[in-house]
Amino acid sequence: MASHGYFSVLVHAFVFASLATSAFSQLSPNYYDYACPNALSTIKSVVEAAVQKEYRMGASLLRLHFHDCFVNGCDGSILLDPSPTIDSEKNAFANFQSVRGFEVVDDIKQAVDEACGTPVVSCADILAVVARDSVVALGGPTWEVQLGRRDSTTASKEAADANIPAPFFSLSQLITNFKNHGLDEKDLVVLSGGHSIGFARCVTFKDHIYNDSNIDPNFAQQLRYICPTNGGDSNLSPLDSTAAKFDINYYSNLVQKKGLLHSDQELFNGGSTDELVKEYSDDTEDFYEDFANSMIKMGNIQPLTGNQGEIRVNCRNVN
Repeated sequence: MASHGYFSVLVHAFVFASLATSAFSQLSPNYYDYACPNALSTIKSVVEAAVQKEYRMGASLLRLHFHDCFVNGCDGSILLDPSPTIDSEKNAFANFQSVRGFEVVDDIKQAVDEACGTPVVSCADILAVVARDSVVALGGPTWEVQLGRRDSTTASKEAADANIPAPFFSLSQLITNFKNHGLDEKDLVVLSGGHSIGFARCVTFKDHIYNDSNIDPNFAQQLRYICPTNGGDSNLSPLDSTAAKFDINYYSNLVQKKGLLHSDQELFNGGSTDELVKEYSDDTEDFYEDFANSMIKMGNIQPLTGNQGEIRVNCRNVN
């Protein structure tokens, strides 16, 4: 039975890798060079204005791309509003009253379509470019985004609840979750560095600060003023001590047992990912290079290409 299960896992992994490679080959960083040469510069200008107005928006836009890719691939499904035929992912636990930036995406879509003269840039591609531009706007690395995704015509709250990593996950759960999406332990540690920017709600870290032992006592006490045992679930705390700057402080905090989320601190808790956390806590260049590579890898999880899906006119609704 065990060997049969192992064989099934190998077959699944092979099929996933084959599909991912096939889809990746259909994407290109130059996809819009002919159809809309001003697309990327238009997206960048709107993102920079939004982040300059509110630095927290950068983290929100990055999170949108993460949470989109971890459901049914990077297909823009997270942007769809509820309807009689759409079970919106916006209502999933990880997204409800937490993920923001939808209005900025609307503004970007309108600006890009005006620049192109017609809707040729998908909402899924907008999310991928926005993630890169948000990181750059907050001082982080850049990378060449592969383009050519198309938009889904469906969404699934159930799939979002099942696939987006939860803040209470153990290290083994995180590793399994990432592997299910074709990502390895290094990708897990690197992409978790996205928590270098932004905030989290009290409800996502309350259990960690009251019940976990692998947390600095003074840090836990400070957080308890923000996050009382009763109520305050929507109160916010920065994910690291420099939440307005994309840097390696997130990893330094983990080494000091000052990870905000239980799932964050699991990355440095005597397990297999400790050494990578230590490496990144000391080396900005390594982290930036690996983060860029892992973002490209994540951005190519099961994209819709060719004649699949559609190019939405409005990112909130199917055509």
